[in-house]
Amino acid sequence: MELHQLTAYQLHEMIRRREVSCREVTESVLRRIEKVEDCLHAYITLTPDLALEQAAAADACFQEGEAGPLTGIPLAIKDVICTQGIRTTCGSRILENFIPTYDATVIEKLKAAGAVFVGKANMDEFAMGSSTENSFFGPTRNPWDLTRIPGGSSGGSAAAVAAEECIASLGSDTGGSIRQPAACCGIVGIKPTYGRVSRFGLVAFASSLDQIGPFGKDVRDTALMLNAISGHEPRDSTSVDIPVADYTKSLINDVRSMVLGIPKECFIEGIDPEVESSVREAIRTLEKLGAKAVEVSLPHSDYALAVYYIIAPAEASSNLARYDGVKYGLRARGNHDLLEMYRESRSQGFGPEVKRRIMLGTYALSAGYYEAYYRKASQVRTLIREDFQKAFSQCDVLLMPTAPTPAFKLGEKVDDPLQMYLSDIFTIPCNLAGLPGLSLPCGISREGLPIGLQILANHFQEEKIFRVAYTYEQNTDFHLRKPNL
Repeated sequence: MELHQLTAYQLHEMIRRREVSCREVTESVLRRIEKVEDCLHAYITLTPDLALEQAAAADACFQEGEAGPLTGIPLAIKDVICTQGIRTTCGSRILENFIPTYDATVIEKLKAAGAVFVGKANMDEFAMGSSTENSFFGPTRNPWDLTRIPGGSSGGSAAAVAAEECIASLGSDTGGSIRQPAACCGIVGIKPTYGRVSRFGLVAFASSLDQIGPFGKDVRDTALMLNAISGHEPRDSTSVDIPVADYTKSLINDVRSMVLGIPKECFIEGIDPEVESSVREAIRTLEKLGAKAVEVSLPHSDYALAVYYIIAPAEASSNLARYDGVKYGLRARGNHDLLEMYRESRSQGFGPEVKRRIMLGTYALSAGYYEAYYRKASQVRTLIREDFQKAFSQCDVLLMPTAPTPAFKLGEKVDDPLQMYLSDIFTIPCNLAGLPGLSLPCGISREGLPIGLQILANHFQEEKIFRVAYTYEQNTDFHLRKPNL
């Protein structure tokens, strides 16, 4: 077995026992990238020289006895997270040549942990999309079927892990952008509770919804990654000062005392029969292992999609106003007056989906419409959050599909925004309520595509999610199945 095929904790043990070096692990990943990247396009920017330099430093840490579980582990970073001295484009032409002068908090934490950065992963422009087809740099392809999408907006981060072009990765999740690509690519991804991980250095899409989270090949790797990036950060005013648990201690193969809530609104008309069958079978598996399943209701979830596509575009229209061609980013060439320069820079720099959401958001916030749209959406958001609180009074976690279908074909929904938005119908409520949510593989379709199971818990109860996910993973083999590239 090649080194790039192993998990982070397997590699850590091998390096610790001096069976391999961090440099050898990094070289294995770089060779894998060289072999498959041309057909996948999981990365926007590759940093092989930096990776080898960091690997050498990691080897020194092991020799000095100062190594942690992520020391020397090659990672991919979604290109919406600032990296000092490394291009950070957000998948957009307007930031095509932007090089940050500082690191995001999560990057500082991973550097302190001794991780190795192999590149910046492809994504939907400014994290707006469910397929990674909205990237200015071209789409990423799904390692399981190169004619299909890897999910979005963190499609590059998910595809890189699934294709073993890195060992683990970081993404961001505003309406499902970690969990949905994790489901499409057959890996594990978690969106932590809003405020659990600092957003300092995360380029903003919708500030009340955005959250950084990790992808891993299995539940343990994902827990190790979340351990490394979690914690209070005073530079982020939304960061919550609550002690962080060691999530690896929650990896217990036992759910006998746990109650699983099954929202009756999640098995709806239009869900793919194979997705429904796989998720119901996963629930039965956990019941056989001793968990109790109860039906619960999230009555306002029918409004979640509409609420999200008012609140998120409204916040995006405000956040993206800073890209005006003045301080940084693309500036349209020509002799323009100020307003014309703004208009031309933004027209040339933003793609169709970003423009669509800016216009939707600006309209929702405009005089005469704010009360009817944004305020009303905010009120319904509160009702959705209250629905979850009532549900969690009856259960420990909620189980539901991650996405209504397996990965769809490239180009299939790109001209139908509403159908594309429906891809996130099961993931959006979690963001509106600020809850933690994880996706892990629970089935394979007849066409050989992964299917994801989504597990949600109440605020700052990621330990419950990890316990259920680990138990399910230890008693099934879906996480061991790999794409045949």
